[in-house]
This record gives sequence, C-alpha cells and structure tokens, in this order.
Amino acid sequence: MSQMHRSADQPTCPSCEEPLESGDLFCGGCGYDLSAVKQHPDDHPTLVMHGAGQTEPRTPVAPAPPGAAGTPGSPGAPAAGVEWPPATGVDSSGTPVPAHLPEEVPGLDSTGSRLPEHPGDFELPAPVRASAVPPVPSSPPSPPAPPVPSADPRTSAAGAPAPPAGAKICVACRAGRVDTDGYCENCGHAQPRERDHMEQELCSVAAVSDRGLRHHRNEDAFAVSSAALPDGSPAVVAVVCDGVSSATRPDEASAAASASANESLLGALERGTHPQQAMHDAILAAAEAVNALATSVAPAHEHHHQNAPACTIVGAVVANGLLVIGWIGDSRAYWVPDDRGGPPARLTEDDSWAAQMVAAGLMSEAEAYADERAHAITGWLGADAYELEPHTASFKPDRPGVVVVCTDGLWNYAEGADEMARALPADAALRPLHAAQVLVGHALDGGGHDNVTVAVLPFAVPAQGAGSA
Repeated sequence: MSQMHRSADQPTCPSCEEPLESGDLFCGGCGYDLSAVKQHPDDHPTLVMHGAGQTEPRTPVAPAPPGAAGTPGSPGAPAAGVEWPPATGVDSSGTPVPAHLPEEVPGLDSTGSRLPEHPGDFELPAPVRASAVPPVPSSPPSPPAPPVPSADPRTSAAGAPAPPAGAKICVACRAGRVDTDGYCENCGHAQPRERDHMEQELCSVAAVSDRGLRHHRNEDAFAVSSAALPDGSPAVVAVVCDGVSSATRPDEASAAASASANESLLGALERGTHPQQAMHDAILAAAEAVNALATSVAPAHEHHHQNAPACTIVGAVVANGLLVIGWIGDSRAYWVPDDRGGPPARLTEDDSWAAQMVAAGLMSEAEAYADERAHAITGWLGADAYELEPHTASFKPDRPGVVVVCTDGLWNYAEGADEMARALPADAALRPLHAAQVLVGHALDGGGHDNVTVAVLPFAVPAQGAGSA
C-alpha cells in the first residue's frame, strides 16, 4: 500500500496504519474493529516493513563454493521395500552427500551431545495420499468476526435488504452483502482476505499462517501432505515459503513454490525415491515455478527497477524412520525432542549476511545479528537468483520429537533452539495444530512485525523390528 500524506497527529489503524477519521469504529482499509482496540499513536514497528526499507533485502553475494555444507541428495530410484540405505554418492560437483544426526550439523546452537535414548512411540498417519495446499484455498477457514458495536453512526442495517442465500456477509455490520471487490455493499468496509489467516491439519501434521500485526498482506504460504510409499508405509510432508518483500508479487511466489514443491515431493516419494533426493528435486521444481512468474507479468506492469518474484523455502519429510530437511534462504527447521530433558537443535543454516559473516570468522554471532544487514538474504528462489544449489540434510533421530518448520516471522521471537523448545507446548506431538496456533500466538504477542507461518511435524521412532517389509 502506498503511503499517504497525513498530519502528524491524525490517528491511524493499528492493523494497517490507514488514516482514520474521528468517530470511526472500523478501518476503511482493512475492516479492523477499532472499538475493541485502544489507539496507541506512538506504537511504531521497530523493524522496517515497507516504504524506505524491506523486510528481506537481497544482498548479491557469490554462491557458496563446492564442498560447502548442505549439498543436494544422492540419486534416487524406486527401491524394493523402500529399505533406504544412508544417503551416499556425490552430487554434480563431486561433493559427498551429507547425512547427520541432529546434533552433528555444523554451526548449530545445540549442545553437541548425542540425543539420549527414550522409549515410546506414537502412530504416524495412515498410508494414504492426501494433500492440503492453502495458498488459494477452495474453502478457507472463516476469520473470526470482530465484535459488533451496538450502533454504527455512519450506517444502519435496519433498512438494508436481506442478502440472498449463499452470499458472503460482511464481518463488520453482519448484514450487508460483500461485492466482488471485497467491500460490503451496506457499510462499505473492506473484508479480511483469505490468506490473512490460514490453518490446515492433516493426519499428524499441521500448519498455521497469519498476516501478522504490521504487514498489509500475507506473503507466506505453506503446504502439508501425506502419501504412501511403495511398501505401504506413510510419508508426511511440510513445506513453508516466505515471499521476499523487496521483490514484486512475493505472495504469488510463495504460493507457487509451496504448491510445486509439495506436488514434486509426493510424486517422488510414491515412486520410492530416496527422500533426500526427492527434497533436492522438489526445491528445483519450486524454483522453476517461481521463475515462470517473472515472464508472466503483463508488459504494462514491467519496470526495469523491479526485482523478479522471489521467496525462501524450507521443507521437511518424515518417512521410514528418516527425517529429511531441505531449504534455500532464511526460513528454518528446528528439532525439539518429546522429552525436554534432551537438547533441541536447529537443523538449518541461514542463507543470510549474518550467517556468512559468522561462518567466515569476521564477526561473532551476537555482533552479526546486531547489524542492520543481518537479515539480508543471500539465497532465494527467483529468476534473479544466483546458481541454485539446494541445501539438504538427512537425520535419523533415536527418539521421538517434533519438527518445527517456520519463517522468520516466528523465529525472530524464538531464535535459539532452547527458546523455540520453551515456546512449543509439551503435547505438540499429540496436538500439532494447537502447537502451531500457540507458536503463531507467541510471535503475535511479541509484536507480530512480519507474516508468521509455522508447520508442526511429529516424528515417531519406528518400533523395534519395524521398518521395511
């Protein structure tokens, strides 16, 4: 939304900062209920979201040299019984494929000690392919309606004709019909958009995405799905993408990437491809989908100064006792054991300016993340990205736990693995949707300066003797 000139003392909407008039009970820009929120004229975000700065500026840094941590997985092929060996082989650059325990990933903030044994198990979902990709949901969950004031001095629904059956009703006056442009025909209020808040739960995986308290739209997207491997055992997938705000159409980029990566993963896993190779190929498929957006812009909207659509991506697959993570950018995955006596761990390394400074030994982690350039990303999906080299890693945890897959809208408020573990409910493995809701609430309570998206994926250790048929 472009910034409008206004007087310094004119009140603004606490949700979208649209200028308000005296006596307004709802924001004319986003429909926010002003009667339930006390205005705070001095409450400004501490992070620049739009205008002079962007949430995720991209810094042109040369790609990592061959041999860097997080190289792609080994070639996959249909496997009899899907009894996958450890990921072996080399990639196109001749680099050996990494395979780690969670505490062995270089540069993580875990304690480095091996996770202790812990008996117990819980059931993975039934082996049936299902998918929930919510960027353009056919039947999105309805956002909670704000409290209705006793009377709106600007409008009166008393004389408004009853909306026809099946028509969308205004969330503000609860009487008018919403037109095709998203505004109430009775009171004129803008309606919440479908992507402002999304929730999906599928078997033992769930995800929640929220616009946050400062952004004017949700530029995140996710996909959660489940499929059957050739031996009949289940595979569970979670993909989270974060649109780069300094690029054009970041919301479309994240939606295209999450949908393409999810579909690629499902197809490869059902054919018996090793999950690490499937993840590598899925990230490449997501990149192609985002690249295609750059050529689909109408000539009238083309501007040389605009960046191509872009986003980050992080995905997780749980299948046959393996946990596979893949990513590009600064969206993250965390491991939190069910028994909180064991150490949690961060499973990804950011493609960011701060991470590069720390890896090069030029700054301490505290110094790097205190710098204003800390969150400038150095890797992304998009037509203007450098040579793409997806990061993937395989893990075989020896105890049950939960994988948290999220955008920086969450981890900015729980950056360390210990902080994430404290924010995650103790029963997250049994109630993943509730856990995702709690984590989103944690970010909103912390300030909600960015879009917030998180998927919660339980991991169960296979019973002794179980596994391949």
